[in-house]
Amino acid sequence: MAERPPTIFQGAGRAMSAQVERMNTTASNLANAGSVATSADTAYRTIKPVFRTQFDKATGLATVNVESIVQAGETPNKRYDPSHPLADKDGNVWESAVDETRELVDMMETARSYQNNVEVMQTAKSLILDTLKMGR
Repeated sequence: MAERPPTIFQGAGRAMSAQVERMNTTASNLANAGSVATSADTAYRTIKPVFRTQFDKATGLATVNVESIVQAGETPNKRYDPSHPLADKDGNVWESAVDETRELVDMMETARSYQNNVEVMQTAKSLILDTLKMGR
């Protein structure tokens, strides 16, 4: 049985799901900003979703899916703080290098993208209802 082509609602819905995943990774990054660890290997690193866009030739619609979540951004910062309970034998702790400004910008972009897809769905719904009313 052949797979049916995606509808405008499916495309917008998948895009909204992808933006929710993006928002979740951004929230995780912000929650871990300034966190410290005993080594560079165990310190928190910024995470980002990787999106995969697929085009349907029959309808011309594109859908997007989250392919994976990857570590991105700067390496953790080494800071000398021998009084910190997580300090290593040399008195160093490793602080996550989350760029809070960049994450807040990502959060605003994500919210806008999500809202744009809500509007796509509302417009499509309105057009379908108007079309049905014409048949009366």
